[in-house]
Amino acid sequence: MVGGYNKALYILPFDHRHSYGAEVFGYHDPLTPEQIEDIAQSKAVIYGGFKAALEAGVSREHAGILVDEEFGAAILDDALDHGYITAMSTEKSGQHEFDFEYGNDFAKHIERFNPTFSKVLVRYNPEGDSVMNKRQAARLKILSEYLAKTRRFFIFELLVPPEQQQLEQLGGDKQKYDLELRPKLMVGAIRELQDIGVEPDVWKIEGLDKRADCVAIVDVARRGGRTNVGCIVLGRGESEAKVIEWLQVAAKVPGFIGFAVGRSSFLQSIKDLRAGKIGRGEAVSHVAEKFEEWVQVFQKAGGKAG
Repeated sequence: MVGGYNKALYILPFDHRHSYGAEVFGYHDPLTPEQIEDIAQSKAVIYGGFKAALEAGVSREHAGILVDEEFGAAILDDALDHGYITAMSTEKSGQHEFDFEYGNDFAKHIERFNPTFSKVLVRYNPEGDSVMNKRQAARLKILSEYLAKTRRFFIFELLVPPEQQQLEQLGGDKQKYDLELRPKLMVGAIRELQDIGVEPDVWKIEGLDKRADCVAIVDVARRGGRTNVGCIVLGRGESEAKVIEWLQVAAKVPGFIGFAVGRSSFLQSIKDLRAGKIGRGEAVSHVAEKFEEWVQVFQKAGGKAG
């Protein structure tokens, strides 16, 4: 049975790759060595913000980073040297269907960097393409079994994008989909994946507006003896107000142990730095302040410390 992870967990994720390079820098594959270095240096700024937040008092025991090997190898090495909690992405970037970034060599890359968590981002709608879902699940089971066998923690970032017919049923209203349909589909997706043998220690979940929906997610994540499995909220690049709302709702539900809020923490600062509106030091400070803010919001809403 899956071991789970049930300590507070506050993650600053910056493993964004294709979308990040295109949105911030206007770069598209294939990248030149200079472009790769530009992106890597911007991630070093975000990592600097994480370190500054720790210096300001955010708990080392509960705070961590999520970064990719492609642009963040040096960061992963440095974080390991400092004993920080690390998570590393294992999926190909920008793909509709999950597959391993490094194919059958995925285990070698995990062992090379030895992250605290290995993470996948998967788009999985249980009412979507059943053949594709089966292909994804087969790959995910391989990863899950490898991580369990080697006693490594597994974070599963579940995205449930709407199918066209689902949106049509709701008059094309994406907000209505998020509020009324997505929570039930997320429960169904988690159940399906568990039944196939995919057993994350932590489910990284799109924000939910209702406490009852958060409770339902924890219930399915922890069913059948999975009592230590944790859930964390992702930010989805939303506004500060929306991120705060999601954090406050989730923090009050036992089983939601923290968050992973990325673009809402750093994107504007990196864009401003790129445009010459602020300096590197300011950008680092802004990222730190945002990350500290999310930690304080979550802890205050849940009556938690640390």
